[in-house]
Amino acid sequence: MNKKTLSLWLVFILTLSLMVGCSPAAEEPAEEPAGEEPVAEEPAEEPAEDIFISVATGGTGGTYYPLGGAISKIFNDNIAGVNANAQSTGASAENVNLVAQGEAELAFVQNDVTYYAFTGTETFDGQDPITNIRGMAMLYPEVIQVIATADSGITSIEDLAGMKVAVGAPGSGTEVNARQILEEYGMTYDDLGKADYLSFNEAADQLKNKQVDAAFVTGALPTSAVTEVTQTADIVVVAMDPARIASLSEKYPFYTEVSIPGDSYKGMEADVTSAAVMAMLIVPEDLSEDLVYNMTMNIFEQRQVIIDTHARGNDIKLETALAGMPIDLHAGAQKYYDEQGIQ
Repeated sequence: MNKKTLSLWLVFILTLSLMVGCSPAAEEPAEEPAGEEPVAEEPAEEPAEDIFISVATGGTGGTYYPLGGAISKIFNDNIAGVNANAQSTGASAENVNLVAQGEAELAFVQNDVTYYAFTGTETFDGQDPITNIRGMAMLYPEVIQVIATADSGITSIEDLAGMKVAVGAPGSGTEVNARQILEEYGMTYDDLGKADYLSFNEAADQLKNKQVDAAFVTGALPTSAVTEVTQTADIVVVAMDPARIASLSEKYPFYTEVSIPGDSYKGMEADVTSAAVMAMLIVPEDLSEDLVYNMTMNIFEQRQVIIDTHARGNDIKLETALAGMPIDLHAGAQKYYDEQGIQ
């Protein structure tokens, strides 16, 4: 072998050794522990979906609206995943329909209106009974207040004849009360000078501007819309005859006689006899039992939030939560009351 050939072989061998040294070593697979299967990675947990709760209340000048706001706050602060919001509505009769149609998960309703809806009577006469609603809690007395301007000369229910009267928003419990009370006194809307279907705020504005002479307002005492009127106008709270209230109660057992304290509104000089029904909460029949249980529990256990919002919160008590309940309870509410020994 000549020197040139030897030199070429040496270059070839050197190049080959460099290539082998620089190539990555083959990785051997890791040994699995004997008798164990490979552990699969768990998928990331999906966040829970928000639970939306629409709370149907009433006009912003009534009692339902601020109480609905307080209850929404309780739910948002104490029930995981809940997003609750109070909605202003036409009140009782409208609220029943909102719950029945799946457009609200909780609603304030007068107990008389709830019964009429469930049985297809009175306001709901001629309609199929609304039976997919359930009771959750009884709340407080709602007083039927007949408020008149001082210069209207109205001092009795009979004096409403020929006058312009706000009888409540369409679909409201107030309107039902107005019609039934006038009936007890032998009158209909045709006997009034004009029957205006107005919300509490609208009625308050028209009383202040003397566009109506009187207004029916069914709500907890004091009702903010009435208080607002007294800031700029003199009012009279019209009394009802106890004998008429007793007769009304025979026809409609939801009515009871109450006394409106003389310090309820500016300008009142003495207590005034009137009638009252009860406010209550209803929910859809198919709402989750666990959710309704938690809603019911938190309303009573966090009641101070409601008291801090409106004085009527003091009337919402566990021991009277079933007094006057006109329809079947939701199973979730029933579970909570059973645990608390409430019957």
